[in-house]
Amino acid sequence: MKTHAQVVVIGGGVVGCSVLYHLTRAGWTDAVLVERSELTSGSTWHAAGGFHTLNADTNMAALQGYTIRLYRELESLTGQNCGLHHVGGLTLASTPERMDFLRAERAKHRYMGLDTEIVGPDDIARLSPITSTEGVIGALYDPLDGHLDPSGTTHAYARAARMNGAEIVLRNPVLETRFERGTWHVATREGTIIAEHVVNAGGLWAREVGEMAGVVLPLHPMEHQYLVTEDIAEVHGHDGELPHVMDPEGESYLRQEGRGLVIGFYEQQCDPWGVDGTPADFGHELLPDNLGRIGDALEFAFHRYPVLARAGIKQVINGPFTFAPDGNPLVGPVPGLTNYWCACAVMAGFSQGGGVGLTLAEWMVNGEPTRDVFAMDVARFGDFVTRPWVREKVRENYQRRFSVSYPNEELPVGRPLNTTPAYGIWQSRRAVFGSAYGLEHVNYFAPPGEPLHETPTFRRSNAFDAVAAECRAVRTAVGINEIHNFAKYEVEGPGAAAWLDRVMAGRVPAVGRISLAPMLSHAGRIIGDFTLSRLAPDHFQVTASYGAQAFHLRWLRHHLPKDGSVTLRNRSLELLGFQIAGPRARDLLARLTPADVSPAAFPFMHVRTLPVGLCQARVQRVTYTGDLGFEIYVPAAQQVMLFEALEMAGKDLALTPFGMRAMMSLRLEKTFGSWLREFRPDFHPAETLIDRFVAYDKAADFIGRDAALAARSSDNPRTQRAFVVDAADADAFGDEPLWHDGAVVGFVTSGGYAHHVDASVAIAILPKALATPGLAVEIEILGERRAARMIDEPLFDPGAARMRG
Repeated sequence: MKTHAQVVVIGGGVVGCSVLYHLTRAGWTDAVLVERSELTSGSTWHAAGGFHTLNADTNMAALQGYTIRLYRELESLTGQNCGLHHVGGLTLASTPERMDFLRAERAKHRYMGLDTEIVGPDDIARLSPITSTEGVIGALYDPLDGHLDPSGTTHAYARAARMNGAEIVLRNPVLETRFERGTWHVATREGTIIAEHVVNAGGLWAREVGEMAGVVLPLHPMEHQYLVTEDIAEVHGHDGELPHVMDPEGESYLRQEGRGLVIGFYEQQCDPWGVDGTPADFGHELLPDNLGRIGDALEFAFHRYPVLARAGIKQVINGPFTFAPDGNPLVGPVPGLTNYWCACAVMAGFSQGGGVGLTLAEWMVNGEPTRDVFAMDVARFGDFVTRPWVREKVRENYQRRFSVSYPNEELPVGRPLNTTPAYGIWQSRRAVFGSAYGLEHVNYFAPPGEPLHETPTFRRSNAFDAVAAECRAVRTAVGINEIHNFAKYEVEGPGAAAWLDRVMAGRVPAVGRISLAPMLSHAGRIIGDFTLSRLAPDHFQVTASYGAQAFHLRWLRHHLPKDGSVTLRNRSLELLGFQIAGPRARDLLARLTPADVSPAAFPFMHVRTLPVGLCQARVQRVTYTGDLGFEIYVPAAQQVMLFEALEMAGKDLALTPFGMRAMMSLRLEKTFGSWLREFRPDFHPAETLIDRFVAYDKAADFIGRDAALAARSSDNPRTQRAFVVDAADADAFGDEPLWHDGAVVGFVTSGGYAHHVDASVAIAILPKALATPGLAVEIEILGERRAARMIDEPLFDPGAARMRG
């Protein structure tokens, strides 16, 4: 075994072998994979081996498509048979809501290059005669779906990696990982390997491998059970192999296995496994059968697939798989560690393993992946997670494996985890809460008599009228909204201004001023949109999305000067407060401060420290509503006092609390973009609404400048524009295709109903050549093309007189 390597991959399942192969394909051939037992030990060997492209996240779906297409290439390259069966797959819909979901997914596939289609009961019966269509409305059919041999596929990755020069060491447990003098020391039973990089692809042991490096990874194994039947005449007598069938109503998946069938269940009575850790000696063994756990699901399966009632069970497979709280993998550089990478919790290893390997190899070799992979970035979870919280969220996700995911849905388990001092105030005012990054926030306020719950739907929900009232209150008087869902970072030191000029693509403001600044990757793609507030020559508040804290801090800390001239402190839960917005906002603030807050004394995009009531507050003249507004920050312990002062002073001004649903409606009226919607790592600034905030001509050579300039000066084919949509009872949310002259030409980044201007609005990416005034297109919403017209200026206050006045 080597004693030195560029990279050590820990774990010899399908994911570890995929990472190893993709690293060697990208040129990192000085790589060693260390496996505690044999390849496929742990979860891979007992997997059902199915693969599919269906995923609510478009980039995840694209990577799944890449994974599936890679298998033929691996077979050709290595001569190793992957046991591929491209039989196609059906996902059934038994309710109108499920049919809406499938139509929405089919619509996304139109611009992703995935050839899926919606089929009816007659087509389902023709494709899968063993499937009863009683109660079935339709299905999504994907010809790429299929299954493979888990062992053969894993060995194909391994053989391809070896052919490229990698080394694989089996039966050699890792005992310790420690970082010393800039390198990783990976201690194994056979000796120690010193490496620049370590990849944790430990599968069932990823928790334990992470703990060796002091990392708590948010994942947990769950027991999962499937059955293999004996021969069934209707199966082996069928002309050709039967397609996969996923039946969400029955929480089951089914495929042909030789002359019989495999059927698996994501049952509600599920069991977390390895609560105290994965045993060191666990390997090629299964867990005891637990057929009682799937009794109800099996009874329903007999109805959906009548042949099962006459079939004998040849084998019961009950084994553990590892999940993250939201079901997506954990991939990328682990925050706080140098050159420590994660490729864990890849529950759908044969659908996602190739894409995970490609993504991580791009990240390690090139510094960033080629697409937006925030949905599986390990940094989407912060240090708020606890082991019990992870376990309960994983259980919830497992139970919801076949549930419809609605764009407005808020899941209940593990809440409330973190709250601000104002939480009780909002509860007393009938707040309906959402949660992001472990923190509760108000979505809207339910009127008396209405439920304290928003109905999950693809259409307009029961919150529609309440949100409309909140929007009217902001536009006609003054609204108050908590601003804890902004992350706040304090940047100080003699090098602070120069450092921000380097890491931010926007201008660094003068003292007392505010600027909006994108942050770009080295490839010139958008990785953040920030507000920079200069409090003193060497003192800044930097504000961004609360849910991207670990993601942003990982980048910012990596680029801090080594000389200590800049300090970076996360104050997200230390500085809290409220924004007040609307035409009476200045009147309200003036009642609470002796300071002059007139337009001349306190102009738009300025920041001041003012007494507000009994508090000394940091006040910013800026608002995401696009109206006259102020953001008021105080220490967290003074938040309730600040609210009481604002509420008392605003009684005769019709001060009204509003939530995030209203905020997102109001920003659409101003065509303001949103993080991970309009602004995400898939886009260069020149393609988006954020381009006007990039200071291409500033003296500082900011990160990503050359790449962003190249994208801007080239004949970039895409741009971002807003549309008014002739919607029915459903608005665009995101990823709906844009049609023009019978062809799909773009897609929606976000949308919704703009209540004050009484219009359905969508922001979309489309070819620049098409973006002419008054352009007429169609936006496909839930399978129906709706007419849409491009607008050239914001629907509310197009001259920004209210916002700047």
